[in-house]
Amino acid sequence: MGRLLLRLLISALALWLTTLIMSPHVSIKSYDADPGNVFAYIVTLVLVALIFGIVNGVIGGIIRVVAFPLYVLTLGLISLVVNGLLLLLVAWISSLLGFGLAVESFWWGFWVRSSSASSAG
Repeated sequence: MGRLLLRLLISALALWLTTLIMSPHVSIKSYDADPGNVFAYIVTLVLVALIFGIVNGVIGGIIRVVAFPLYVLTLGLISLVVNGLLLLLVAWISSLLGFGLAVESFWWGFWVRSSSASSAG
């Protein structure tokens, strides 16, 4: 339980840093209309990180298994496209909930995921 919470907080921190670096193309819309409510913004970051973890774990895992031949054929470069699409899926799901991640276009999602993947190791 502690590891899950730690990973969730690290993902929320990474989302926050991403929105600082890639602003205004990638942003977080808080569930509270008051822009000065820091607690609501932090809770929104944690909720988006939770959605991101679920989407990446469930749907990302299925896509990686089904698209394995494409991964081999493209020497893994298709993973950048898949990760960009997963980020757009997280933005779409969170927008249905009325808060969350906003990504300007596929290419911004592509660059966000490729830069975070390269910096993660």
